[in-house]
Amino acid sequence: MPPSKEPAIDQRIMNALSHPLRVRMLTLLNQKVSSPSELAEELDEPLGNVSYHMRFLADLKMVKLVRTEPRRGAVEHYYEALEPPLISDEDWAQLPVALRRSLSDSTLSDIARDLKAAADEGGFDRENIHVSRMALELDEQGWDELSGLLSDAIARVRSIQEQSNKRRQRTDTSVIPTALVLMQFERGGAANAGRGSAKPSRTARA
Repeated sequence: MPPSKEPAIDQRIMNALSHPLRVRMLTLLNQKVSSPSELAEELDEPLGNVSYHMRFLADLKMVKLVRTEPRRGAVEHYYEALEPPLISDEDWAQLPVALRRSLSDSTLSDIARDLKAAADEGGFDRENIHVSRMALELDEQGWDELSGLLSDAIARVRSIQEQSNKRRQRTDTSVIPTALVLMQFERGGAANAGRGSAKPSRTARA
């Protein structure tokens, strides 16, 4: 019997995720419709770089043009993401370690920026924010079960976002800029430091 083949990686998504700026652009475009100039200002990147990568994403059919507006003698193009910048567990397992590290580093950099902005602007002042850290000791089965639990949580989170978007379209409700961070990784340094400890607060933003 021939060996079973590994699932093929979606090269279109891999090409989209192979540059950290495209990952950041897709993340924002999944939250709101934006133009290259708006993204350039928000990401503190040159407009030429953002415009180049927007065309790249459009060619991959990862974003689509939703409207144009005249602006200072030119035409502003507004885009939205067609797919979230996510990669399946199966595809992630096939990535070269260098690319896994690059994608992880990009995400961690975004988290660090979010945390600094939240700390500076009172983002942790709400009564029902949540900040937790748990140091666990898992076997392989436990590791896989925890990974599956977090994947299920992400699917539920996306559903919550979709329902929130629908309610906002029907009513003029306020928007709470929210960041949710889920991380599962092997601890470095002393393996037993903080064993079994948990520091919970109350709901979920980090």
